[in-house]
Amino acid sequence: MGLVSFSSEQRTKEIGIRKVLGASVSNIVLLLSKKFLMLITVALIIAIPVAYFVINKWLQNFAYRVDIASWTLLFAGGLTLLIALLTVTSQAIKVALANPVETLRRE
Repeated sequence: MGLVSFSSEQRTKEIGIRKVLGASVSNIVLLLSKKFLMLITVALIIAIPVAYFVINKWLQNFAYRVDIASWTLLFAGGLTLLIALLTVTSQAIKVALANPVETLRRE
């Protein structure tokens, strides 16, 4: 949330100019959310196999071993993507609905 807020605050002038030139709210939301969702996707691609390996190694030390299902890690990754999408979208909509005249005057 903090990174999204910081990024949208840094790009306020750019977003204001894009709105003046005719960009829609959906275009601005897509512009802001694409970068963050790509970062989270790459992080999940790296983290899911590592987490699966570490959890399996850790569970081998117990007498009653429980197998970890791969769907649980995929569910956790999907939930992470959903939360990130909601966070980024809510912040992007807030910035996109701002009056471009006010944002450009402030800069």
